Amino acid sequence: MSNSPDALPGSTPTEDTVDSALQNVEHQISLFWRRARAISNQLSREVHPDMEPAAYGLLSVIRKEGTIRLTDLAINIGVGKPSVSRQIAFLEGLGLVSKEADPLDGRAQAIRLTPKGEEKMHEVQDARRQVFRERLGEWPLDDLQELARYMAKLNATYERDGFPQDSDSEGPQA
Repeated sequence: MSNSPDALPGSTPTEDTVDSALQNVEHQISLFWRRARAISNQLSREVHPDMEPAAYGLLSVIRKEGTIRLTDLAINIGVGKPSVSRQIAFLEGLGLVSKEADPLDGRAQAIRLTPKGEEKMHEVQDARRQVFRERLGEWPLDDLQELARYMAKLNATYERDGFPQDSDSEGPQA
């Protein structure tokens, strides 16, 4: 049986064609993820030469969510609190975030961007948007909208597995 993507319209996909399509999706997502990670590495170094991409990711979440508890930040990105704590200490040392007692629970810490952190993230996220514009700016609008729709559908599939839901899944992403 053929694994051809040119199956006749209205024909029932076979297990071979579904497996082939899933392998292609997996390959394309892996390739995109590696490239996105390389861009994140580059962007994190634009914030600070010693910054790890994980710390840049934390800054992005804090910028989007506003003041956030350390525990909620760890849950949001799906890593342990000790890992987040180390990254936050690094970011605090750079003057990009500050910690304060959570007004609702004095034992908890709330994390927020400092004005310096906000300024750096604004610069870097403008650069990130420019990368997208350079790569995708020539795509037809319908294709961009379709890509966004399919990616939102993929993300929603993972949310069913317990991954945090993006509070702004329809809007622009940082």
